[in-house]
Amino acid sequence: MAEGTNWEEEPTSSVRSKTDTGPNSTIINFFTKCEDYQLFLLTQFYWDELEQAVEKGVDELSSLLTDQRVFSGQEHRQIINLEEKGDISESCKLLLSLVMEKGSGARLVMWESFVKMRHGVPKLDKMLKEIQEHGPDPLDSMRMCRSKSKAPSQLKVVQQKHKQTLWVQTETLRVNTIQIKDKVKIFQLVDRYAELTIHSIVRDRTLGEHELLASGRDNEQWRETHLLRKELETIQTDQLFQDSFCERMAKRFRKISGSSAAVSGIPGIGKTTMVQKIVYDWATGKIYPHFQFVFSFKFRDLNTIDCRINLRNLILIFYPYFGNVVKELWKNPEGLLFIFDGLDEFKDRIDFSDNRRITEPQSMCTDPECWCEVSDIVYSLIQHKLLPGCSVLVTSRPTALHLLEKAEISVWAEILGFVGDERKEYFNRFFEDQAVASAVCNHLEENEILYTMCYNPSYCLMLGLSLGPFFTQRDRKQQEVPKTITQLYSYYIYNILKNHGREIENPRDVLLKLGEIAFTGISEKKSVFGNGDLIEYNLQPSQFLSGYLMEILERDVSLQSGVYTFPHLTIQQFIAALAQFLTPDPADIRKLLTEAHSKNDGQFELFLHFVFGLSSPEAAQPLEELLGQFLHQTTYQVFDWVKERFIGSIGNRVNETEKRNLLNTFQYVIESQNEALTQATMGSERTLTLCGLRLTPINCTVLSHVIGLCDKIRHLDLEYCYIQFEGLQRLVSILHKCRELRLKKNNLGDPGVKLLCVALRNPDCKIQDIGLEENELTDSCVEDLASVLITNVSLTDLKLGYNRLGDSGVKQLTMALMNPNCKIKTLGLEENRLTDHCAGDLASTLSTNRSLTDLKLGFNRLGDSGVKILCVALRNPDCKLQTLWLYRNDITVYSAKDLFATLNTNQSLEILNLNQNDLGGLGVKLLSEFLRKPECKIRKLGLSAVGLTDSYVEDLASALSTNQLLTDLNLGYNKVGDAGVKLLSVALKNQNCTIQELGLNNNSLTDSCTEDLSSALSRNRSVRVLDLKSNSFTDRSVPALRYLILTCRSLKSIRLCENKFRSKGKRHLELMWGSRPGMSVTL
Repeated sequence: MAEGTNWEEEPTSSVRSKTDTGPNSTIINFFTKCEDYQLFLLTQFYWDELEQAVEKGVDELSSLLTDQRVFSGQEHRQIINLEEKGDISESCKLLLSLVMEKGSGARLVMWESFVKMRHGVPKLDKMLKEIQEHGPDPLDSMRMCRSKSKAPSQLKVVQQKHKQTLWVQTETLRVNTIQIKDKVKIFQLVDRYAELTIHSIVRDRTLGEHELLASGRDNEQWRETHLLRKELETIQTDQLFQDSFCERMAKRFRKISGSSAAVSGIPGIGKTTMVQKIVYDWATGKIYPHFQFVFSFKFRDLNTIDCRINLRNLILIFYPYFGNVVKELWKNPEGLLFIFDGLDEFKDRIDFSDNRRITEPQSMCTDPECWCEVSDIVYSLIQHKLLPGCSVLVTSRPTALHLLEKAEISVWAEILGFVGDERKEYFNRFFEDQAVASAVCNHLEENEILYTMCYNPSYCLMLGLSLGPFFTQRDRKQQEVPKTITQLYSYYIYNILKNHGREIENPRDVLLKLGEIAFTGISEKKSVFGNGDLIEYNLQPSQFLSGYLMEILERDVSLQSGVYTFPHLTIQQFIAALAQFLTPDPADIRKLLTEAHSKNDGQFELFLHFVFGLSSPEAAQPLEELLGQFLHQTTYQVFDWVKERFIGSIGNRVNETEKRNLLNTFQYVIESQNEALTQATMGSERTLTLCGLRLTPINCTVLSHVIGLCDKIRHLDLEYCYIQFEGLQRLVSILHKCRELRLKKNNLGDPGVKLLCVALRNPDCKIQDIGLEENELTDSCVEDLASVLITNVSLTDLKLGYNRLGDSGVKQLTMALMNPNCKIKTLGLEENRLTDHCAGDLASTLSTNRSLTDLKLGFNRLGDSGVKILCVALRNPDCKLQTLWLYRNDITVYSAKDLFATLNTNQSLEILNLNQNDLGGLGVKLLSEFLRKPECKIRKLGLSAVGLTDSYVEDLASALSTNQLLTDLNLGYNKVGDAGVKLLSVALKNQNCTIQELGLNNNSLTDSCTEDLSSALSRNRSVRVLDLKSNSFTDRSVPALRYLILTCRSLKSIRLCENKFRSKGKRHLELMWGSRPGMSVTL
């Protein structure tokens, strides 16, 4: 209590007149001077007595609190209604719970109201006298008198009582079954535990809050991959704080006193059960003998403490039997383990990157007797500022783990849930009849969407409860077995209503109100509700103490005030969605959907899935049977909204968010199970671009379903989507409908290509262009691919660059290319480890194939010998090649002469890329000779990084003055220099010069050449694109460059970035942007 309280001085009540000098003034003055935490502890201490004491005056007390504006009129009516119905005990509990929820001011008014009522309520009078009798510090005195704890020397006695208490609290699990029989099942904790996986860093999780749509198979593959790399270690709960393990993990972190661990996991994965297992095993002596005491706290319980407190009193609130012995604990902090469960549910933010705690000592708690906020106690324990040497365990959903990034955490852990056969084992234990267990497992394996849920134990429970009746009850039709997530949840709630429902006047109205509070919770990221929340929505807390409602909104009574939570966040999302179909006025449903869809953090993602799912008759029918028909107007508005969203998403797919929105729209449509809606939204679309968006197998399932309802797809871009073989499995049945298919960088491997060949063999295959770059392909897949090239009549473009086909793979491929039935026109083989050993096979192909016009062989090692062999084929009049990429192929001037000689005879080759070869000036000189000849048909020429210097530019400039076909010339990354540009400028003035794109980037150009270049281009009427980036131009060149831009009428784009312009020069050049229609200046 407040030190130095004078029991004789005048009172200063906050709710009465400041000059009150009545007989109760002393006690009122005492309450007024109490600190927040003291009133909190006083209320906690007398809780049981208060519940009994106010029974005779609950009406009066509620009226007094309402008069003082502590209670709303609605809350007052709820309390009185319970009293009038005879539920006086519940009425008292509700009153006290509301007061505790409303904070310290409400508690002060309540105690002052007790003083006013004391003479009419004997138990209150006795309580107040007891407070007065214990002098200026009554709370400590009364606790000491009531404490059953022994003296500090008897700490072992308290430890024994503590272990016995925890043993009883944790030995069993209570599970609501929603069945008619065995409504509640009690399981032994040791029989219901899932394994734990430890890794050294927190996994980057970018999925939404609910995590339900994350693929279980993707989760399993992630774990298996990292286990193979030895980045993960599977351990049991007794190893989290095992000395040897902690020492190994601590090597990666700064050495600290004690050990702090963080365990993450999505909702329902088993974090709280893991905490229960740790406490149970410690209490029974199975683990952690080096810990003398374990104290476990739930953050949702800590939310009820809205005043400053110290660690001593925090322990006594939850473990009051420690009494005066608690101070002995501080002597051996190494023997203490503190567990804090559910960081994501804590109402106060604990940010370990907050510098305030360093600069403001009062924000850090260093003494267990120090009074501070609960958040400061937790922070200081984790950071080892309070009781250095103690150990701390924190659990959280992944969405709140960022708060711990800078915390002193030595061990990171994640619960990944069931994988492989663990799923089947769960259902075998769940169902006594193994035939039913097998039937449920088979149904799940056949249904990708529902199988996704099976990695999470809480979802498995829901699946078992919802699917079981379809395989055990004769009147259930097999075709009605849920196929979507919404249908599953619909039957889950249906079973609760049917099997647990007690008669109430209007269940539809109650669920509507419950849905409203659920939606508000989602909006505010709130999953824990108090009595006041229920009353605000006209729900009576007493309704949730029995009957079916307690299965939908569970009451947690770990603290006297009591809080309510939905059994799982997904159920909260479903009830919120259900309310949209129960409301009598759906006028704002489209606005609500738009607002929910605009949130990018995933908090409404599953809610939207459920809204669309409930628009389907299959999901709505069971609930309509008990709640009445859903409004058709709502369904129509939902359909109209998704059509609008689809059209908007299709036309706006620039960034990842927009692509994710499109994918979500697909999922909404599929959840509705409405083929007509799917066809109406997707039927006319011919292009889908999702490149760069990581797709899970379940995403691929959704995409497959959508494309399956289309006649054909013009363009499907899945580059960099990391779909892998597993994702391709879900897509292969529809890929034959696509004309252009982009699958670059998806880690498909050889098995993926073999699977893809199934689509290419489809008689209805429409694929013309397919990109398989960067997919870890080897020669093992070429045999299948080659056989397809002979039979497929649609495929013309095949991109296989940046793989590992090697010479042997190309040999197999060329056999198919020489077949007259092969239709390939474009073949990409860049960076495939090719050497001169395969040049003969390629040459044979070029000599015989009548369709191949585009061959990309860049970034290989054909060398001079390989190029000489190719030249033989290029001189063959039957060769139809138009484009040849030979960049970075170890070509020198030795073979360049043969290559350039072919330009005189080959009448088809128009595009030649020789970038990054060691041609040197001599090679360019030889090339220039052939460029001057009228027989040369080259239009685009790549000479970047070939060792060209200004000494040989004159020959090239001469060729540009006469050649009237060359339009694109790339001279970047050479040493043309100012002298070379002056020579080129002469050619650019020539009317015969037809260059449209000129690359001079990275050529050591300075201000000395800009006047010549500007003068030349002012007369040029062909140059459209000029690349001058990464040179040494300064502000001195700005006038000449401005003149160039203004006078070169054909110019559309000039690149000047990475030069040496100052801010002023850049501003002058930026003004040239748009100086005429279509003009682009890149700085």
